[in-house]
Amino acid sequence: MRAADRERLIVDEAIRFFAERGFEGQTRELAKRMGIAHSVIYRHFPSKEALIERVYQDVYLSRWSQDWGPLIRDRSQPLQARLTSFYLDYVARVFEYNWVRIFVFSGLKSFGIAGRYLDLVRREIIEPAAIELRHELALPDAQTVPLGGCETEMFWGLHGRIFYLAIRKFVYGTPVPSDLDQTVRDAIVLFMDGARLALPRLLQDGASKNTS
Repeated sequence: MRAADRERLIVDEAIRFFAERGFEGQTRELAKRMGIAHSVIYRHFPSKEALIERVYQDVYLSRWSQDWGPLIRDRSQPLQARLTSFYLDYVARVFEYNWVRIFVFSGLKSFGIAGRYLDLVRREIIEPAAIELRHELALPDAQTVPLGGCETEMFWGLHGRIFYLAIRKFVYGTPVPSDLDQTVRDAIVLFMDGARLALPRLLQDGASKNTS
C-alpha cells in the first residue's frame, strides 16, 4: 500500500477511534483495532499529538467554509437573513457524530482543539455579527464605542443554543426535532426579536455607568 494511502487510513480510523473513546484512547489500541503494528502509526505521525493535530485539520478546518465570514459582513441583506443562512449551512456541515464528540472530548482533555476552533468562531462570526447588529440598529460603531462582553455573549448564547441540538443528539443520545432547519430559523427569529430590543438599552446602560 502506498504511504499516502496508509496515512489516510490511519487518519480516518483515528477520527472514528477518538470520537468513540476520547483522547484517552491510546495509539497502541488504535493500531490493534486497525490490525497493524504500533510502529506503523509512528512512521507517519511522530507522536500522538501530531496525529491529533491532523485530526483537527481534517475534521474541523476542512469543514469551515471561507464564505461564512464574508456572509456575516454582507450588508446587502438583513442580519437575520445572514444569520439564518450561516446557521443552516453550519448545521449541515458540523452536525455529525465524529465532529461533535471529538469537539467535546477535546474540551474535556485540554488538547486545544475546542479552544482554537471557538477562537475562529469568535473572530469570524461572533464579533462581526455583534458589529453588524449595531450597524443595522443605527447604533455607534465599535470604533466609537468598543464592543462589550454583553454583546458578544448574546451571540454566543445563540450559537450555544443551536449547537446544543448536536450535543443532545450525539452526546446525550436524546431526541431532537426532526426539522432542524425550522428549529434554527425559529431560534434566530426569537434571538433577533430580543436583541433588537435589548441592545440599545445595554449600550445606554453602559454609557450611563461610564459617565457616573
